[in-house]
Amino acid sequence: MLTFGFWDYAIIIVYFVTAVWIGFRSGKKDSSADDYLVMGRRLTLPAFVATLVASFYGGILGVGEFTYKYGISSWFLNAFPYYIFIFLFAIFLAKKIRQTKLYTIADKLELTYGRNVSIFGASMVFLLVTPAPYVFMLGLLTSMVFGFPLWISMVITMVFSIVYLFKGGLNADVRVNVFEFILMFAGFGIILPFCYSTYGGAEYLNANLPATHLSLTGGNSLTYILVWFFIGAWAIVDPGFHQRCYAAKDENTARKGIFFSLFFWFVFDAMTTITGLYAISSIKNLNDPAMSYPLLAESILPQFAKGFFFIGMLATIMSTLHSNLFISATTLGKDIIQRFKGTKDEENKYTKFGIGVTSLLSLLIALLVPSVVQIWYLVGSLTIPSLLIGVVSSYFEILRTDRKWMFSAMIVSFLFSLIWVIFSIGIIEPMYPGLISGLLVYLIGRFFKKN
Repeated sequence: MLTFGFWDYAIIIVYFVTAVWIGFRSGKKDSSADDYLVMGRRLTLPAFVATLVASFYGGILGVGEFTYKYGISSWFLNAFPYYIFIFLFAIFLAKKIRQTKLYTIADKLELTYGRNVSIFGASMVFLLVTPAPYVFMLGLLTSMVFGFPLWISMVITMVFSIVYLFKGGLNADVRVNVFEFILMFAGFGIILPFCYSTYGGAEYLNANLPATHLSLTGGNSLTYILVWFFIGAWAIVDPGFHQRCYAAKDENTARKGIFFSLFFWFVFDAMTTITGLYAISSIKNLNDPAMSYPLLAESILPQFAKGFFFIGMLATIMSTLHSNLFISATTLGKDIIQRFKGTKDEENKYTKFGIGVTSLLSLLIALLVPSVVQIWYLVGSLTIPSLLIGVVSSYFEILRTDRKWMFSAMIVSFLFSLIWVIFSIGIIEPMYPGLISGLLVYLIGRFFKKN
């Protein structure tokens, strides 16, 4: 049972109101597609880092859930693989993406492989960045604080997350992200000293953690570990990375921004993992591991400090929620519906329509699949293999194949993964058959192109 005092409620309400105020102040009444979708391509380095770090780290309750179950392997499976692929993204893709001066991944796929590949790729992106996990987490936290039913909390927080996007687009998204970037670090920065003063340091953790929780593998199988490693390739195809690179003021800002962001992710990962280890050590036999961070805060933080820590968690989730929702809306409205209709120069209109539709779909998914880790795992396994083949090859001419073969490879990859999920075939994780089958079709296409 969580209890909150007056100052806890006050500071949390101030956070939501301030976020909306910042978002509305950032919007323009009449804006071009460049302004609305990519900030007029004037995103500076500090803002680039703040928005990318904040928008790519929304699954804070999922991190708590995974750390409670598996200990430091949460970092090894959910952070370390991303570092590798983020580094590769910075080296090989960041500048190339900025040079294209496009808006979305689907734009690049159409430029390289045509309309069919573009629309199918857009559908994969739409699944990949579904805001549903973040709608669920934000609603869950808000429900804990104010005692509303979960579905009401999800609706309320959804409204607070999207109202300014209609007017301000990416500029509003980024400005709110900068505010949330500061709060997410401050929130976890406030709980760690309390953990140390209450329980002690490394000796306490060593004495109270299960042996498996101090292992990098956490007792998981090799095939399971490898799947999470490949899910780290999410960074290569994540449309948030591409969107920020498109919006950067120049190529160097894009590349440097990725490297600086990598440093801040490492620091924040360390903070959240250590906090999670304290939760495991002090709270035994927890039925719902996603509650580990909130219950740890309940046990050691005084009034105001507890509210501030909850703001840190709320900001971490909300930053990804509105960023992913804007990307999903752009993907649905501009990249899918507009392409089907064959209209031009109405990107803003279709994106705003996408905001409404995506919000409703996200609420529905969050109600049907109320597990953060399960949604991540399922969506990543289905979409990443297909997108990797198309996106990576589109930026390197030496890797390209004929458009009909690429279309076939992406569809086959998705279908094989989906079949494995539906029928639970054998012990093989669904990502493997999707990746292997798609690559085989792609390689056949490369063979025919070469000959």
